Amino acid sequence: MVSLWDAAERADFPSLQDNVRCDVAIVGAGIAGLTTAYKLAKEGASVCVLEESFLGRGETGLTSAHLSNALDDRYWKLEKLHGAIGAKLAANSHTAAIDTIGRIADELNIQCDYERVPGYLFAHDPSALDELKQEFAAAHRAGLSVSWESNAPWKTFRTGRCIVFPDQAQFHPLKYLFGLSKALGTHAKLYAHTRVTGIASGQLVRLTTEKGNTVEAKHVVVATNVPFHDRVVMHTKQAAYRSYVIVLPIPKGDVTKALYWDTGDPYHYLRLAASDNPQEDLLLVGGEDHKTGQLEDTEVPFFELEKWARLRFPQGGKVAVRWSGQIIEPIDGLAFIGRNPLDHPNSYIVTGDSGNGLTHGTIAGLLLTDLIMGRANPWAKLYDPSRKTLASAGQFLKENLNAVTHYLDWLKPGNAQSVQDLAPGQGAIIRDGLKKIAVCRDEKGAIHANSAVCPHLGCVVAWNTDNKTWDCPCHGSRFDKDGKVLNGPSLRDLEPIAEVSRVP
Repeated sequence: MVSLWDAAERADFPSLQDNVRCDVAIVGAGIAGLTTAYKLAKEGASVCVLEESFLGRGETGLTSAHLSNALDDRYWKLEKLHGAIGAKLAANSHTAAIDTIGRIADELNIQCDYERVPGYLFAHDPSALDELKQEFAAAHRAGLSVSWESNAPWKTFRTGRCIVFPDQAQFHPLKYLFGLSKALGTHAKLYAHTRVTGIASGQLVRLTTEKGNTVEAKHVVVATNVPFHDRVVMHTKQAAYRSYVIVLPIPKGDVTKALYWDTGDPYHYLRLAASDNPQEDLLLVGGEDHKTGQLEDTEVPFFELEKWARLRFPQGGKVAVRWSGQIIEPIDGLAFIGRNPLDHPNSYIVTGDSGNGLTHGTIAGLLLTDLIMGRANPWAKLYDPSRKTLASAGQFLKENLNAVTHYLDWLKPGNAQSVQDLAPGQGAIIRDGLKKIAVCRDEKGAIHANSAVCPHLGCVVAWNTDNKTWDCPCHGSRFDKDGKVLNGPSLRDLEPIAEVSRVP
């Protein structure tokens, strides 16, 4: 699976070979990690950034690259969860993030296609118009200069009334990421292919890598999409979802360059990107979200996206590229950025992107820099990971009950009788007595077998037919065909089955 951004320049950085000391150790080199590193380095702090793979391998490279203060969880909902002041602070912080990305791109002369565009929010059907009116009023109360239009600027489909959010933006996320990495300077060092396997808290934090090297730091920031060093606390307050994107070529000028969203559940999001063909634009169409590991056929969302897009843009060409990414949905609509609950006060986390990961990650860079440098920040309470939002108790119970029910998968039979049932590219869970084995056959016919038990909290993983991965339906950990962990919260790989020939 590739994304539209895969043709971007690849920056190569060395892996960590020695034991090092620094002021701040940052785990994860996505937009949150690198923005924090850049801001701290400008303050004169020594920073080590540790990335387990190559730069751009994570979720920053799988986004549709909307930069928006029109938040996925809607301002009328945020008012109920965080109050009018909280909703206003959310609008202010995301607006500041959009501005910050543009300012950094200018400062560093990063050619990342950053440009300001309007955003249009429209009802997915006429019954949702009242919700749209509710959102307009709440967004206005939050301090945003929203307005109404009678229709989105499309030639082939009538959306009906839209809320217009001015001064949104779009850009090329990996070009920006690589530009940031090159600007870290002498105060910050980036180590790729360096997997952190342990974090020991204390006045001086000690990080251990898979290769046995150590990093000692005064502060640590874990910016790995989900924290891997916390087994329970944060994972009860958020849930992992997969979101899907297809890209269609479309005649140039048929759709005005802007960001677009509908109010559906799951909702859809769109924007334009540049094409190599001067006669066309590329239309990114995303949505059809579902909980990670909880959809039997992950080809279906792509089919549904294309069906939705063809109805509205019949002039669109053949799907050029498609991909999916991981969204971490917090129970109260806003990311968790700040000190890690129940940990030493010099330990910080960034998680819960809620579909606005690029702006949430940039907010993290601004907020965490202030906290680490000992300064007050007006957004600190709003994004505090230890916060308890009583109004979100129902969502808390719903998400955690959903996770608990998947432990019943232990009682189910396997979804294949034997390895012989699998065609190339297929995977299945096979029961072997009391054991459950995750078995797949790769495109060359080779068999890969691992324990089906997620090392995080013991759920049974499920095969992702699109990405060819094993996904945990409880907390969203993902593993490749060989059982190597791709996404946390699991820190460990699936346990390999040594004698594949003995698998039924």
